[in-house]
Amino acid sequence: MRLGINLGYWGSGMDADNLAVAREADRLGYSVCWAAEAYGSDAPTVLAWVAARTERIDVGSAIFQIPARAPAMTAMTAATLDTLSGGRFRLGLGVSGPQVSEGWYGVRFDKPLARTREYVEIVRKAMSRERLTHSGEHWTLPLPDGPGKPLKLTVHPVRERIPLYIAAIGPKNLEQTGEIADGALLIFFAPEHAEETTLGALRAGREKAGLTMEGFDVAPTVPLALGDDIDALADTFRPYTALYVGGMGSRKQNFYNRLARRMGYEKEAVEIQEKYLSGDKEGAAAAVPRQLIDSTTLLGPVERIADRMRAYAEAGVTTLSLTPAGFTLEERIAALRAGVEALERSGTAS
Repeated sequence: MRLGINLGYWGSGMDADNLAVAREADRLGYSVCWAAEAYGSDAPTVLAWVAARTERIDVGSAIFQIPARAPAMTAMTAATLDTLSGGRFRLGLGVSGPQVSEGWYGVRFDKPLARTREYVEIVRKAMSRERLTHSGEHWTLPLPDGPGKPLKLTVHPVRERIPLYIAAIGPKNLEQTGEIADGALLIFFAPEHAEETTLGALRAGREKAGLTMEGFDVAPTVPLALGDDIDALADTFRPYTALYVGGMGSRKQNFYNRLARRMGYEKEAVEIQEKYLSGDKEGAAAAVPRQLIDSTTLLGPVERIADRMRAYAEAGVTTLSLTPAGFTLEERIAALRAGVEALERSGTAS
């Protein structure tokens, strides 16, 4: 198992320290630094900035939003970042959610699986520098009734095949991800529930494509908090968990709420969502079960974190991407270093 670092969203309040965190992760031997986007900062700008100031660490999008860009533009951006970084770019894609897709981008959140499959097909074809033609339900290239002609990418990526990841939560999306991608970007991954919530569907997709899990990157992002008071550390993540389980998406369409239910928290997921959507965010946070937080984060002293890392590796995780908690740069750096120490103690480093 390898370690990654997830910087999250630019503009979250610790921006001035993010480059220092990325550079320290590079020095410590972390394998990848991810950046996210929603409706604030864009990921490519942040990744280009990080790549220019680091030497070895890969830079990855977690995610580029599919409704935000035409697939050919995503291929252009991926090829450019791979070239600028010297072959260190990983392309992570995702459909985002209905609120962002329709509210921010004006793109209907319909048929997300079919749209993702078609998008990936176009991106891969463009990055391979074939002349770009496509006839599908969502995109037709070139348009049949105008002056357009098949073009091919003029930028030469460093690698023949840039690793492509998909952010996946639901069973059908996970299965398709296993079928068409090189890795899965995961969130709220609990080793104890890995098979029924995640790995079974990924494996089914790999088998559908005539492949095994060998070489497929299972890459969850996991918050990490260092300290001895486990209860206090867990409490710091209550608002974060409540936001996703209670407030991400709509009452009818919240992928994270469904995931919590599949993990056995049916009653609690309903309560969290009801309170969050009614405006009682504190009540929603208080309703989050301690076990849900503990099973989806890394909390405690180094020895305890090492034990949990061992559980992640045994569950099939190949890249464990950490989000180190802390209000200061020193706290975040200490958590980064503790992550390396814990990985070494776990005996699972690759």
